[in-house]
Order: sequence, then structure tokens, then C-alpha cells
Amino acid sequence: MSGEERRIDKILDFIPSASQLKETRKVLREKRVRIRYDDELDEEEARISSRLARELGIKDYLEIVVAGKKRFAFKAIIEDDVEENIVYVNGDLMEEHGIADNSIATVRAHKGGEKLGVRLDISSEE
Repeated sequence: MSGEERRIDKILDFIPSASQLKETRKVLREKRVRIRYDDELDEEEARISSRLARELGIKDYLEIVVAGKKRFAFKAIIEDDVEENIVYVNGDLMEEHGIADNSIATVRAHKGGEKLGVRLDISSEE
């Protein structure tokens, strides 16, 4: 191998392959989190971490499903100082529907136009 061929090989080592260029990041649609009470929030609001909101594609509204039977839609309050695996909601609303503080639920972006802060019909879910 000549000196020029070795230089070309070294240059080619810095060029990534096509498979390395393709983004292989997994896109999350939903995630299991803990629901915590925060009585300072209105019934139609939920506070979520900015990192979790970004991962799930939540911009304005989020949806919470508890035990696959109780579904709620909220206006997302996105903050940096919220723990990533916790979503804060109004405690009075959750107690009214029999959901305890620190319950496990599924959170995802909400795309529907239903009323916020109320229990939604689970049968209309995709």
C-alpha cells in the first residue's frame, strides 16, 4: 500500500457508515409514571417534567390512564424542576374518582378534543 492509499484509508475511517448516520432513537408513545397530588393545580392541569414531555411529544395536552379503566385529559404544565417519572395532578379530582396519591398510571400525549380535567370514556380510546 502506498503512502497516498494509507492517507485515504485514514480519511475514510472518519466517515460514518450509512447505518451509523440513520437515527435509531426509539420514540416513546406512552410511559408508566407515578401520579402525585398537588392541590395548587386546577382540575384541568397536570404538571410534568420537560424531559418526559419531550420524550412523549407532549406540547399542550396530556392524557393519563389509571388501571386501564379511568382516563383523564389535562392541560400540560411543563417544568424543568419536576421529577421525570412523576406527574402532578389535582388531589381532589383524583380522590373523587377513587385514585390514590402515588398511584401508577400511563401518560401520553392527548390528541382529542374532550373536556379537560374530567374522566373520559375509555371505550373511545384507540
